[in-house]
Amino acid sequence: MSTAPATSSVYVEHFRQVLLWPVRLMPVRGDEGKVAKPWQLLANMGDASPWREVVDEFTGDSSRFHERHYNEFVTFLPYVQRFLYGEGRAPHSAQGPDRGSPMRVFRRHDIAAVRVVPRPGDAPITLNIVHVDLYFFLDVDLVLLNVEVEGHHLPLAQTQELMYRFGRAYPAGWDAQGHALHCLHSAEWLDAQGQVLATSDANQRDAFMSHVSARRAPRMSAHWDYVMQPLVGDHSDHAGALRFRQIEYYRMPMMAFLAVDDPRALTRSDFVRLGLVTGTGRSDQGGGALPFAEQHLADFEHKYCYDRFWADGGAAPHTRYLCNGHALVVVGNAQSQFYGCRDRGVLAQFRHQHFLVFLIAHFQKAALLMFSDRMAEALKNLDISDADSIRHFKRDIRNGFSGFLRFTHRYWFHEVSEQAQVRALFQMCSHHLGLDPLYAEVKERIAEMNQYLEADSLRRQANTVVRLTVVTIFGLIGTVTTGFLGMNLLAEADAPLDRRLWIFAITFGLTTVLTVYTMVKSKRLSDFLDVLSDERTSAWQKCKALVGVWTRKDD
Repeated sequence: MSTAPATSSVYVEHFRQVLLWPVRLMPVRGDEGKVAKPWQLLANMGDASPWREVVDEFTGDSSRFHERHYNEFVTFLPYVQRFLYGEGRAPHSAQGPDRGSPMRVFRRHDIAAVRVVPRPGDAPITLNIVHVDLYFFLDVDLVLLNVEVEGHHLPLAQTQELMYRFGRAYPAGWDAQGHALHCLHSAEWLDAQGQVLATSDANQRDAFMSHVSARRAPRMSAHWDYVMQPLVGDHSDHAGALRFRQIEYYRMPMMAFLAVDDPRALTRSDFVRLGLVTGTGRSDQGGGALPFAEQHLADFEHKYCYDRFWADGGAAPHTRYLCNGHALVVVGNAQSQFYGCRDRGVLAQFRHQHFLVFLIAHFQKAALLMFSDRMAEALKNLDISDADSIRHFKRDIRNGFSGFLRFTHRYWFHEVSEQAQVRALFQMCSHHLGLDPLYAEVKERIAEMNQYLEADSLRRQANTVVRLTVVTIFGLIGTVTTGFLGMNLLAEADAPLDRRLWIFAITFGLTTVLTVYTMVKSKRLSDFLDVLSDERTSAWQKCKALVGVWTRKDD
């Protein structure tokens, strides 16, 4: 690796950037009060929505199934295959129930390119849109926005800035001149004819500040808001059946593919900026300056680099993978035919196997954060003095517990492949995202909630047993008395029918009133029985306890 200062002569001959932003979907009630599936609502919108469900190579015409799709499929372990592609189909079960993938994909085709200006004064850059997708998942209220762009022959500095600034849902702030910080200075979605479909408004500071001040929720930039439609932010002014909330950081997780003429010409500073996605930095730092202190980056290669293919030999020599959880970047030689091959090479692996590895890791993290949010919202809405609130709280907790069980058995796994490269990249993503500690924390919180419900249920059962015991004890007095006599107190067996009915009704009413009254006083009567059975209390104290049944005030 070169240690000389980076120069402007390094160009990225082929550049791909993939954004993958998870957001939480808010539940939608159907006509019968059941929670409707969001992808069904989106599909039923017809021409009112630009999104169309993708009939992919695994469910559509077999002529579209290529070798790269086969290589993608066999990369993953069987339980991951069932998650990504659904159950296997046998000829005798072709007409059976739908056992397709729990992952549904929708795509829009109206956006053909994006024209961006990274920083004020920069020349506009036009990138081709490869695809814009939405990923839905069964039993998990999440949707992942996926945008893939492509560019050619871009200076390395511009590529670093695009990686740093493109995937920002809204600006982090503004400088003294009113220019948005850390995000693109300008972004325009273009159709196939080059017409502008939507433009970013990140420099309109007042609009973002007033929205946060009034709603206590962020406002998405106009161009990202356009991409998501008809899905709308839950706190926005737009009307829409499908609403979402931000669940992760506003900076979208991203992948990048860079093909340069000679990867060895890149300096350590270049790789650090690519691996940690820091942009080019200030102009006064110089191209070779590290973005952070040397001691902070002492273990950079060990923590963030996968250098199995950083060698002179092999089909794609000097290929380096960089992963920090938030980003997965691959840098390789543009002269290598295998590196840029979209059917069998590194590019094909990047767009298929590695993309799915990245998707699984970020889906797992977003799902865990969503379950945590749902538990917090259930507690926030709990009012222990309101019976309806308590009932809704119990239902929410039970639904969350059952949903977490389904997530664990359907979507949660530590290994996705036996292939060394794929396994290593997934482990790097999982480690940097902190998936295992997050899963343990969410599991513990949900278990505590469920234990609370079980303890509360046992307490209520115990109270019911106490009340029934009190009623039985006091009802036993009348039962034993009449049973001891062995005869009716009133000899009305031969009385007229109407007289016997009146006596039955009066007796039934008095017995019911006495039973209800005993239930009402059952707690105090239970306390009286405890005092009565205590041999250490005097007769006077027992009498006071009996009088307290009617005079004592409950705490």
